[in-house]
Amino acid sequence: MSVLENIKMAFASLRAHKMRSILTMLGIIIGVGSVIAVVAIGQGGEAVLKSQFAGESNTIELFYMPSDEEIESNSSVLFEDAFTQEDIDAIETIPEVEKVVATSSESSIVRYRQEDSEAMIMGINQAYLDVQGLEIAEGRNLMAADFLGGSRVAVVSEKFQDDLFADEDEKLLGKVVYIDAQPVEIIGVIESEGGIFSFASNMVYVPMKTWQSIYAKTSITEVAIKAVGPDDVQIAGEKAAMMLNQMHDKDDAYQILNMEEIAEGIGKITRIMTIIISSIAGVSLLVGGIGVMNIMLVSVTERTREIGVRMSLGATRGQILFQFLIEAMTLTLIGGLVGMLLGTGAALAVSYFAGWPPLVSLPVIIGGILFSMLIGIVFGLLPANKASRLDPIESLRYE
Repeated sequence: MSVLENIKMAFASLRAHKMRSILTMLGIIIGVGSVIAVVAIGQGGEAVLKSQFAGESNTIELFYMPSDEEIESNSSVLFEDAFTQEDIDAIETIPEVEKVVATSSESSIVRYRQEDSEAMIMGINQAYLDVQGLEIAEGRNLMAADFLGGSRVAVVSEKFQDDLFADEDEKLLGKVVYIDAQPVEIIGVIESEGGIFSFASNMVYVPMKTWQSIYAKTSITEVAIKAVGPDDVQIAGEKAAMMLNQMHDKDDAYQILNMEEIAEGIGKITRIMTIIISSIAGVSLLVGGIGVMNIMLVSVTERTREIGVRMSLGATRGQILFQFLIEAMTLTLIGGLVGMLLGTGAALAVSYFAGWPPLVSLPVIIGGILFSMLIGIVFGLLPANKASRLDPIESLRYE
């Protein structure tokens, strides 16, 4: 008997017991679907986390951390300015450095008439817009003239609309708000970010000179370097740290923080979690395989007389074994295909609502289907072997 004839017989047997076949396939469907969905969701989450923490591929951050000896000898060292404009100008002279992103931040109360709201006030330089960018939904972005002149202008997050204005129709653009009693005009509203990793916080972005004027400070709290190319990232960071340590006469107080290394660490954690959760989900595949074995044993018992007739007509043990193996594989393959569709659909739905790109892995899909077929072979082998070992005479007598 050919493979095609065995497949036809397998489908005929499945159609003869539709409800039983569907319930048997349910474990395979849930197993394959959950594994594909979990892996896809895990890969999507990993990609989003990496983009959140790593940013540009050729960006590296500098940070200031005095040694314990320095802190013990001078307790006020922690309150010294971490970075200054002179530091930024010096770093920009390094050949491997394309841009230097400088930011300063302070939490303050923003007031408009009788209303107020707490916000994070971010002072940024022009390089921040070139490297990080700010997506403007309304109004305009900060321009070169604003940075050069220290204009009293700001772009803010959309959340201010609800916090500062009782009237829903009142718009943010053109309004003058007060930050630490200093007037600032809102010229732009930042486009709100979607997804589960977006935070609904009030943010105010002002030119660096404006921030320093508001708070009467000259310090810069954070510095990031964008290298000319990916191969120059480490070199640019090391040269900048060495230069600042020499300028400030420090012993390795200025160091580099490679966000790509952090992102890689995050990736390892998410991959481990995905494997663990996928393994748990894969247990349902084993449960489904046991269900396949059980049903195939029932099928062998029910078709004992049919097996006896086939053997009496010349069917060999190998042909009987192959017939029931094909039937078990067909059962699990159909379950695997349905599970693939459900798992892919679930992964796409989660990625849509979570706001991250769908990452349904083709190797995982193929692996899930092949594994479901392997389940059919492994758990169908015992019933198939039992069927092939039946005595033809005894089988014909079976009622």
